[in-house]
Amino acid sequence: MSRRVVVTGMGAITPIGLNVKDFFESVKAGRHGFGTITRFDSTDYKCHVAAELKGFDAKNYMDFKAAKRMEAFSQYAVAAAQEAVSDAGLSMEQEDPYRVGCSVGSGIGSLQAIEREHEKLLNKGPSKINPLLVPLMISNMAAGNVSIQFGLKGKNINVVTACATGTNSIGEAFRSIQYGDADVMLAGGTESAVTPLGIGGFCALTALSTVDDPDRCSLPFDKNRSGFVMGEGAGIVVLEELEHAKKRGAHIYAEVLGYGCTGDAYHITSPAEDGSGAARAMENAIADGGLVPEDITYINAHGTATHHNDLFETRAIKLAFGDHAKKLRINSTKSMIGHLLGAAGAVEFITCVKEMEEGFIHRTVGYETPDEELDLNYCKEAYKEEIPYALSNSLGFGGHNASILIGKYQQ
Repeated sequence: MSRRVVVTGMGAITPIGLNVKDFFESVKAGRHGFGTITRFDSTDYKCHVAAELKGFDAKNYMDFKAAKRMEAFSQYAVAAAQEAVSDAGLSMEQEDPYRVGCSVGSGIGSLQAIEREHEKLLNKGPSKINPLLVPLMISNMAAGNVSIQFGLKGKNINVVTACATGTNSIGEAFRSIQYGDADVMLAGGTESAVTPLGIGGFCALTALSTVDDPDRCSLPFDKNRSGFVMGEGAGIVVLEELEHAKKRGAHIYAEVLGYGCTGDAYHITSPAEDGSGAARAMENAIADGGLVPEDITYINAHGTATHHNDLFETRAIKLAFGDHAKKLRINSTKSMIGHLLGAAGAVEFITCVKEMEEGFIHRTVGYETPDEELDLNYCKEAYKEEIPYALSNSLGFGGHNASILIGKYQQ
């Protein structure tokens, strides 16, 4: 028996706002969070810009001792979870903790810990390595720390699918509730990879934008796009079985209707050139929600601003939607916050829910010049209109494709 799943709480730590309200106000205003990298000296790097968090202090969200035992990616997850739990009005004293679970992923974990301790190893020897290196570094510790902070004793999983991590994490939480493994799940993604190794690695891969102008560095779907801009932060949502939410009088933001994921089985970094894998993920999510492609009017695209992604995602949308593709509104939140890697899909899910709530589709900031084959509506302007359904896409290195379908809650 498949159960209905709704969104009852949301939390966001982003480069354009350290809570959902501030984040979405910035989205509506079309404000971006790009600037010169301050985390380290990027002079010798090809890329000099990132979307860094501004003003984040872990002590505002957790006690100092707990914060010291977490790397930044875990701190961001706990901070976003704090807002989501509070927003949902979820009281663990009134819940069976074994029915409340956690599905929070990170694409990388802590590069900071690896860099710091590797330097100690080289300069001072193995005896100087921090005994907590491993539990600080590994990517599942975001889920582990969220679970510990809030006393979640149910299903506790960590999905790692590169840039599809956030969407897969929410999708797997949705399935867990749908089929009775849990009544409530905290779900989402987190990332903090603005480090020498993080920026250096993606630079070597020629994936990052080399444009220094903060207003022109992240241009999803634009002919002049030159690569993605690294962002950081976290997005966490509270998903809940419908009757459980109604019983405790929770505010319901939206309903999760469908989830689809596929593998390209093609290349370690490039999506399938014909878009077939991503197309099938979208088709599966739509069918899972009991809809047909013509029911969809809006897609929050993966839209990284790399040449390959934007071209192949466009092909995927045309493949999945046929002639209807021309009628879709398609935007990229990465035009404002950059690419949050494992957190991207989760923050974009929150964007979709807020847009649906306010009847507002944000513009793809910076988009000006159409490219030959990229001939769909990528939202040069914002739209004020009802959004009955939103489809959010995420594509990850390794050929991971994930799509999640959200709908307005109907009694």
